[in-house]
Amino acid sequence: MDQNLQSYASVGGDRFPQWSIQETRDLLMIRAELDSNFMENKRNKILWELVSTRMKEKGFSRSPHQCKGKWKNLVTRFKGCEAMETEAMKQHSFPFYNDLKVIFAARMQRIMWLEAEAGGAAAASSSSSSKRKAALQFSSDEEDDLKEESEEEKSGGGPKKKRKIIMKGNPPSGNNINNNQSMNNVMMNGIKEIMEGFMNKQVQMEIRWLKAYEEREEERRAREMEWRQTMEALENERLMMDKRWREREEQWKIREEARAEKRDSLITALLHKLRRDQDM
Repeated sequence: MDQNLQSYASVGGDRFPQWSIQETRDLLMIRAELDSNFMENKRNKILWELVSTRMKEKGFSRSPHQCKGKWKNLVTRFKGCEAMETEAMKQHSFPFYNDLKVIFAARMQRIMWLEAEAGGAAAASSSSSSKRKAALQFSSDEEDDLKEESEEEKSGGGPKKKRKIIMKGNPPSGNNINNNQSMNNVMMNGIKEIMEGFMNKQVQMEIRWLKAYEEREEERRAREMEWRQTMEALENERLMMDKRWREREEQWKIREEARAEKRDSLITALLHKLRRDQDM
């Protein structure tokens, strides 16, 4: 790992002085903070000067060209690690893989939000949209070089073919503006339909959930009512058994009292007879 770190520290706009691990991480942190600006602005030269200034504030003297070259090489290494199978292999092969992954994940999220706001995700198919998003993930850095080349050709009189291709690819006309407006309207209508379909599905899911909840509640009430009826029946049976037990106890007491009276009467009769016998 240490050998890999030293080799990666030497990659950059210039080989000397070498980029340290902390210096590279500071560059990635600054570049992550300004990534949204790089995506929005067409001219990134000023932004790289700002990156160089912030690097100097952290104690690293790096020119805008060195910062840009280091960033491009890091992106190249990141793309090369994407073909590896496991995250451990990627991290082992490229120690700054997770840092760049966070930057590009945030960039992809911003692209998705921008497309959702502009209505671009509704008109295109899922496959073409995903391909376009994957291409936009690394597009800002590659577009910088193309823009610089086009500016140099316009100012210095470069090859005519490239200028023609560029002009041919972006012809400013009123028809294109109208087409873009109509396409935006179609996209907005598509988004509205998707949102309406989504809301309808949500309402149907809520209705099904409420229906299932009511059924479960009805079953619970039925089971509770059945339980209460069972408990009432058991209570009534207990009361009846208690009543029968008390009645038998009272009958037993009555019979016992009757037997006691008979016994007392017999004893009394015997005593009278004995007295009479003694008197005679």
